[in-house]
Amino acid sequence: MARMDKTLHIVGGGMAGSEAAWQAATRGVRVVIHEMRPKVATFAHKTGNLAEMVCSNSLRSDDDEHNAVGLLHWEMRAAGGLIMEMADAHALPAGGALAVDRDAFSLGVTRRLLAHPGVSLDTAEITALPDDGHWIFATGPLTSDRLGRAIAREAGQDSLAFFDAIAPIVHADSIDMSVAWEQSRYDKGETEEERRAYINCPMDRARYDAFIDALLAAEKTEFHPGETAGYFDGCLPIEVMAERGRETLRHGPMKPVGLTNAHAPEQKPHAVVQLRRDNRLGTLFNMVGFQTKMKHGAQVDVFRMIPGLENARFARLGGIHRNTFINSPRLLDGQMRLRSRPHIRFAGQITGVEGYVESAAMGLLAGRLAAAEVLGRPLDAPPQDSAMGALIHHITGGAEARTFQPMNVNFGLFRPVEGLKGGRRGRRDRYRAYTERAKAAWLRWLERSGA
Repeated sequence: MARMDKTLHIVGGGMAGSEAAWQAATRGVRVVIHEMRPKVATFAHKTGNLAEMVCSNSLRSDDDEHNAVGLLHWEMRAAGGLIMEMADAHALPAGGALAVDRDAFSLGVTRRLLAHPGVSLDTAEITALPDDGHWIFATGPLTSDRLGRAIAREAGQDSLAFFDAIAPIVHADSIDMSVAWEQSRYDKGETEEERRAYINCPMDRARYDAFIDALLAAEKTEFHPGETAGYFDGCLPIEVMAERGRETLRHGPMKPVGLTNAHAPEQKPHAVVQLRRDNRLGTLFNMVGFQTKMKHGAQVDVFRMIPGLENARFARLGGIHRNTFINSPRLLDGQMRLRSRPHIRFAGQITGVEGYVESAAMGLLAGRLAAAEVLGRPLDAPPQDSAMGALIHHITGGAEARTFQPMNVNFGLFRPVEGLKGGRRGRRDRYRAYTERAKAAWLRWLERSGA
């Protein structure tokens, strides 16, 4: 870890680390990506590729006028983001969402980065915080135990973890299409393929009640002694949702609205399980919202109770893992630097943002801010009125440190626009005003930062 004043070291080759590396390298900074995989494996990763997707294959809504994550997509595209470029190149039909072929996407990111003359890859595990140099730590939710302990010692915290869960993936040819049908909710999408991007499995009341009973009774993963579960509300295990009330799933991932059963149009399902295409070939489908901590044998038994999935074969079963994050409002300054060691920045999910897009966005900012510092041209953080600015403001001081928890981007993080009506009727106008103001602010910042 010797001093290399003009080299930026990035620890972690996930969404945030990959985007940070691209932003810095395209600005003329030499970058070394330190990614321990495949030499040091995690339970969730399957390859040594950069930006590997281990949970959903969706980057969520691509609506940049009325949705905060869609606005974040727009800002990243405007900034020449590699993650968005590769997502667009390997997109799959998903209605109004942006879903990708996960393997092609990850391989595309890897090839683009390693083809850049200013980027190199080091597969040794980093286990300590360095004393000098220029560093970004973007190790994500699966930060290794040794590095996690080093960060915990520096942060002065007893725990940096909550628990997260991943959903199963089903082989498409094992789904009974005489029961299930293809349709995006509300027929959303510009093409016929997009309007048929999801597979839907209907349940009547009796099947739903039996499913809930089995879900609640199934054997679950046990935590290690001393561990407690503090789940992120946006990624709750399905059985935890069921424990909150028998109807919870019908108002969440199994809601039957916006869908018409192609086999029985006159019959309204009591609940619907949706599966979203997971690869370009259409051979794999992800069970939407079905993150789980059930043991593998129980998952097969319970999920085969779903109509259309009685003979389902699973390419991957769900699982639960520790998700490491720091108390950013207390530990980071407005440049995403560790206050106690300002030569170190943090980026991605470890900063307390949640989701692929938010992680990549914080990587984009960390890469640009670090590159500017390496080149001796310090750069101000983006304005709070942009989506990027709203997120960085939240994690570096806008949130209450005492109760800080991971957060998706949302319009609740934005400063109000004066003179707009409240309530549901005025919401679309309010969101449009947020996006217009955000886009203008972001473009001004890009111009000042040299685009």
